[in-house]
Amino acid sequence: MLVIGLTGGIGSGKSLAAQYFAELGALVIDADQLARAAIERGTSGFDEVVSIFGDSILDNGDINRRALGELVFKDPSRKLELEAIIHPFVRSEFEAAVESLTGDQRLVYEIPLLYETNAADRFDLVITVESELDIRIQRLRAKGLHISEIQARIAAQASREDRTSIADFVIENNGTEDDLLRKVENIWDGLKSTFN
Repeated sequence: MLVIGLTGGIGSGKSLAAQYFAELGALVIDADQLARAAIERGTSGFDEVVSIFGDSILDNGDINRRALGELVFKDPSRKLELEAIIHPFVRSEFEAAVESLTGDQRLVYEIPLLYETNAADRFDLVITVESELDIRIQRLRAKGLHISEIQARIAAQASREDRTSIADFVIENNGTEDDLLRKVENIWDGLKSTFN
């Protein structure tokens, strides 16, 4: 069993790297997907978020994540309120996944805020995906984010130096998707030989 933390700044390509790890046979869990599940309509997390942040974040009865994101990225205290609702759920789901591992299974946990949440010690090893800032901005613009949103989200995350300081592997993702796939495959092959 091997529990791998996969991190990287927004727009770095960590989700694509996670997809490649899944294709190679890893069990991949996305912390952001767990965070979304924590506040889905019908959950106690949903009720708490609406109670704290008000009906203005609702759109047709669901939480408008963009509206909620704009609120919390502008105000660190609001961000802490949201994290206090989401993080316990995410942590318990992660722990359950780790407990379910058997044999030589490998869990890759995609966690954007690994450094920020001091979570490195929960993993056997940490991989960070890094890209040049202008490339990250270009990718995020292509996804429809406004430059002000991009700047706020990048500012709210740890720096490249912070992430690389806790990483066992750094994947530089400034090229093509095929380049990234090759780098992921190289790490995966190395892990198979080292940890089998």
